[in-house]
Amino acid sequence: MEASLLSINNLSISFFSNKVDKEIIKDISFQLNTNEILGIVGESGSGKSVSSLAILGLLPENISKITYGSIFFKGVDLTQIGSKKLQKIRGHDIAMIFQEPMSSLNPSMTCGKQVQEILLQHTKLTKKEAKDETYLLFEKVKLPNPKRVFNAYPHEISGGQKQRVMIAMAIACKPNILIADEPTTALDVTVQKEIILLLKQLQAEEDMSIIFISHDLSLVSEISDRILVMYQGAIVEQGPVKTIFKNPEHIYTKALINSKPSLDIRLRRLPTIKDFMNDTTDKTIVSSEDRKLFHENIYSKTPLLEVINLEKTYVSKSGWFSKPEVFKAVNQVSFKLYEGETLGLAGESGCGKSTLANAVLQLDKATSGSILYHGVDITKLSKKAIRKLRKDIQIIFQDPYASLNPRIPVGKAIMEPMKVHGIGKSEKERKEMVLDLLLKVGLDDTFFNRYPHEFSGGQRQRIGIARAISLEPKLIICDESVSALDISVQAQVLNLLNNLKENFGFTYIFISHDLAVVKYMSDQLIVMNQGQIEEMDDADVIYQNPKRNYTKKLIHAIPKGL
Repeated sequence: MEASLLSINNLSISFFSNKVDKEIIKDISFQLNTNEILGIVGESGSGKSVSSLAILGLLPENISKITYGSIFFKGVDLTQIGSKKLQKIRGHDIAMIFQEPMSSLNPSMTCGKQVQEILLQHTKLTKKEAKDETYLLFEKVKLPNPKRVFNAYPHEISGGQKQRVMIAMAIACKPNILIADEPTTALDVTVQKEIILLLKQLQAEEDMSIIFISHDLSLVSEISDRILVMYQGAIVEQGPVKTIFKNPEHIYTKALINSKPSLDIRLRRLPTIKDFMNDTTDKTIVSSEDRKLFHENIYSKTPLLEVINLEKTYVSKSGWFSKPEVFKAVNQVSFKLYEGETLGLAGESGCGKSTLANAVLQLDKATSGSILYHGVDITKLSKKAIRKLRKDIQIIFQDPYASLNPRIPVGKAIMEPMKVHGIGKSEKERKEMVLDLLLKVGLDDTFFNRYPHEFSGGQRQRIGIARAISLEPKLIICDESVSALDISVQAQVLNLLNNLKENFGFTYIFISHDLAVVKYMSDQLIVMNQGQIEEMDDADVIYQNPKRNYTKKLIHAIPKGL
């Protein structure tokens, strides 16, 4: 066995607040070998990111410390050297790509300048040479039109392109180790596939070692040679990728593999990590016969919502005398939605999914076409009538934290819209209704007086759902409402949405770029591309026999695991 490039031995890290120590990383040990891709898998809070930040000496000061253990890189213990020496290693020998490219790029500098800056800091290149090297790096990470990206600011390029700029910055100094912390979580499946292939290719060309961190086991298995599974700050299992995936030993690893919706069978309830730990998995399958009967029943009624030839056009003017440019975000879209149905909307970022949802919600006026809700064209309603309609059509947002007021306890946040729409005769009655709602979404009455920052992502999303259903709406739009969640939390939220649909007869428009999730949730599925409908049919039919090349490309890009 070759000597390891990085060796972490018995590492323990504690965070402290109000003089109370809490051990976050518990005695972990692992090695990274030369020219190897090591995957680290676990949910939020399992300690994946903290252990990687410790390698670079980037742990937050004053609230955290390494209590025990060592981190050896090329024979030097990184926990024992000063910040000046660490600064030389960072970016030059060990580089990192973060999860959110927008917040790790400087918004006031062009992308090219930011890469150039790193080269000038760590190498002896002249300004001209650094600029040429940056162009080469942009070509290497397959950025379209490197010259345009060089002069563009981060907000002027797409998410996938931003992540490529981050990768170019990370590999600029040809580091020995690249740490990629959830680098594809916020990206479309197709872009995710491209980034994974790019990292693999760069690793082979540059003889780099990569630590790839993610909560998605299928994704990690597609890129890694070896895998570590972390749970509550400890490593519960590690080994070659095939062994971990085909013969997992720890129950937590088995749970991670099975929490993702299967593409072959449809379970009535998705198993969560808790189900596996307590052996309470419900293995009931929804057969195609069950689906057929359900569809015959709902499609025999009149549609709840009908969208006819909908268009939304944006006009952008770039200069005083230039001709305005017309961009069609939604182009001639038509579909019907029936009561009790879940209509899936899938497609890459920028395909018009959210614009279409905003038009249905009347948050954005459509340019042309009509939207019939119970036979009435809602695009022609007065402001007063639209306010009444708000009660019937609700939305659950992608980022629950941004959609909750940080200064209002969550109980009050759920009561507020009820008061506005006259639900409940008194404050006391509304409070009782909210406490009942919290129980329905799997929370309890102790949550009523707490603030949004006190909850985890999954709990906040449940609060968002409770607030949406508090108005007893007919139609709920779920806009990417599980894409920021861990796989097991995602399973809990999807189960909750399905239970609510069964018990209260809700109708959903379910928007996501994750095709596996959309397929599991949907009755009908619409695949959108560049503002138009590419394909529309039963979700299972589309998945088994996609007709359009674009749909085939989306399905092919879903991480299937080994």
